[in-house]
Amino acid sequence: MTTAAQLPRSLKVIHGLGSVAYGIKDNGFSVFLLIFYNQVLGIDAGIVGTVIMAALIFDAFADPIIGEMSDRTQSKWGRRLPWLYAAAIPLGIIWMLLWHPPEMGQTGTILWLFCTAVMARTLVSMCEVPSIALVPELTADYDERTRLMRYRFLFGWAGGLLMLIFAYGIFFAGEKGVSDPEGYDAYSLWGALMMTGAVLVSALGQHKWVAKQSPPAPRGVGLGHALREVKATLSNRAFLWLVSAALFALINQGITFALTNYQLAFLWQLERMQMLYYALILFATVIVAFIIVPPISARLGKKRATIVLAIISLIFNSAMYLGWLLDLVPGAPENPSVPFMFSFVTISNSAAIGMMMLTSSMMADVVEASQQETGRRSEGLFFAGYFFMQKCAVGVGTFIAGMILTFANFPQEAVPGKVDVAVLDGLALYYMVAMLTLGIIGLLILRHFPISRESHNERLRVLNTSAESAS
Repeated sequence: MTTAAQLPRSLKVIHGLGSVAYGIKDNGFSVFLLIFYNQVLGIDAGIVGTVIMAALIFDAFADPIIGEMSDRTQSKWGRRLPWLYAAAIPLGIIWMLLWHPPEMGQTGTILWLFCTAVMARTLVSMCEVPSIALVPELTADYDERTRLMRYRFLFGWAGGLLMLIFAYGIFFAGEKGVSDPEGYDAYSLWGALMMTGAVLVSALGQHKWVAKQSPPAPRGVGLGHALREVKATLSNRAFLWLVSAALFALINQGITFALTNYQLAFLWQLERMQMLYYALILFATVIVAFIIVPPISARLGKKRATIVLAIISLIFNSAMYLGWLLDLVPGAPENPSVPFMFSFVTISNSAAIGMMMLTSSMMADVVEASQQETGRRSEGLFFAGYFFMQKCAVGVGTFIAGMILTFANFPQEAVPGKVDVAVLDGLALYYMVAMLTLGIIGLLILRHFPISRESHNERLRVLNTSAESAS
């Protein structure tokens, strides 16, 4: 494991590049999948949301298996690289199939969505879990982990937003917009190429740093023994507090992403160029978070900084929709002010991304807390558990988004500017209430996370002393 001073920027960049695949996947599942199967293929939004939730929760159970197998992988290239090389090309193929269901009845199309969604998410996990598990292996430094993790978020968001810019600016530039079925041909092809390419380039770029003989695998054989180790590892108190808090934040994220196109096109009535500006605004918020997270974390510590950023995000996001409901948005409902919406999104999203960077860095710190208790390092298993929860949360968020559309009586084949104001008010109200409720619950849980900079450094000292005594 390298120290903070030995971790060059080039390694941080090439490591972060691999998360482009995760960002494109998130963009597709969260922003376009619901509207594609609903508005293009004509399946009820509630049904699509339910199927996506079921598929993601089913797939999520594969994550702990992938994490445990990654921790136990034995090869001359280490525990993680073989997974990246093996999964990259199949991921691109399955991504194409997800957006190209053959002609069949509604039942067949729903089954196609379920199966390809499970396979695509599982293959992304086979890339992302081993890749992110390298973070605590590369550095043990409390603050350097945050700096390394922010590169993953930078590239993850960049991949998703680049696809968003291509989508709004090129693929869906016609009159039908995101309801144009031909646009999804180019969208899926370029997404597949970028996902596969990013994973392979990242793996090759890190090869000389991490391609070394794997350490001895955890003792014990058999499924029963492995399951007992998984249970003991994932029972860590710090891990449980962190994933419980993150669960509610990620459900919020899932709801927001699933409703993005509905809100932009029908509530805020953005035109095509304004959609592009929106994507650029989102990328700007990633840069803001990338810059502000290290100094805020260094001053407040990860937990307090996360809580502060979460509160800021909740306040500004809720205020935007409360302004709509109280008729405080200039020009609404006929011509709502785009600068008004952009200003609130900039602050809210910058804080939200910073919060997510910090929670991922906090997960890396859980590794040593568990090592002190169990004597094992289980980086892959912990991040797999985190992704398990994340997938469940996104599935639940997509399901709730579908229910919000149903409760708001959102029409099929809706036309921007012609949706009844009462429907838009319902969309804004249900969304705002969901955001506030889930966000407050998550914050109350996060207050109990027990790891600080001081306790982490003391734990490293104890572990290093024990290692020196045993050698």
